[in-house]
Amino acid sequence: MNQFAGDPRGFDKRRSGAPSGFFEAEAAGLAWLAVPGGVRTAQVLDLEPGHIVLESVDEVPPTPAAARAFGAELSVTHSAGAAAFGAPPDNWSGPLFIGNRSLPAAFEPSWGAFYARYRVLPYLDIALDVGGITARQAEAVHAGCARIGAGDFDDGAPPARVHGDLWTGNVLWSADGVVLIDPAAHGGHRETDLAMLALFGCPFLDEILAGYESAAPLRPGWRARTPLYQLHPLAVHAAGHGTAYGRALEQAAEAVLQLPATARPD
Repeated sequence: MNQFAGDPRGFDKRRSGAPSGFFEAEAAGLAWLAVPGGVRTAQVLDLEPGHIVLESVDEVPPTPAAARAFGAELSVTHSAGAAAFGAPPDNWSGPLFIGNRSLPAAFEPSWGAFYARYRVLPYLDIALDVGGITARQAEAVHAGCARIGAGDFDDGAPPARVHGDLWTGNVLWSADGVVLIDPAAHGGHRETDLAMLALFGCPFLDEILAGYESAAPLRPGWRARTPLYQLHPLAVHAAGHGTAYGRALEQAAEAVLQLPATARPD
């Protein structure tokens, strides 16, 4: 597990026995997400195998105004784009991680094929192996992934530059605005970050969404699609955090099966 210690330069994070490239991937993701006008990311002050030092962030209580600004900035980060769906940060050829788990890289031209194959099914298999989900529950997930992989929900949007693990614990509120930490950065769909904020709860979420839409309006029906983009984090959690997430994953998949196919762009 991660161990944290005081460091006069900033926030010192260590992990005994960290896999090769673990903190290096974090640093690459933070740098890649730090685009002009986008959400600020924690600055890396020092980096070596098994050890990273990040700038200290003095946290303050969130406000509606800060949340709205965060949403608008997040749209700018997403709009910076990526080389392909599943692509790692530019100039990074090492492994990717989400939390302590490996995150497969990919270079897919279509979102659906990427998302089903590289973001849901690998973790579903692990969840089945460890008993986080039953074979019966997994049937709905496989059915949902069949629709996703077939392109039923592809909307023609280009790959977005996503944080990839945007739950509220990775959103730090400072006097100068939000600072992001611990990314699983890759090329994905912009609604995935928003869906993860909704899944685990984030202060003033409605203001975040309003700020986002003021800068980059979401495609109609995005609220109904939220379970689609929550399949990945739910599968990751079902693989290591118990059967409650397996049930939630099944329910999200059942919601996906009820979604109409996206109208194909001309």
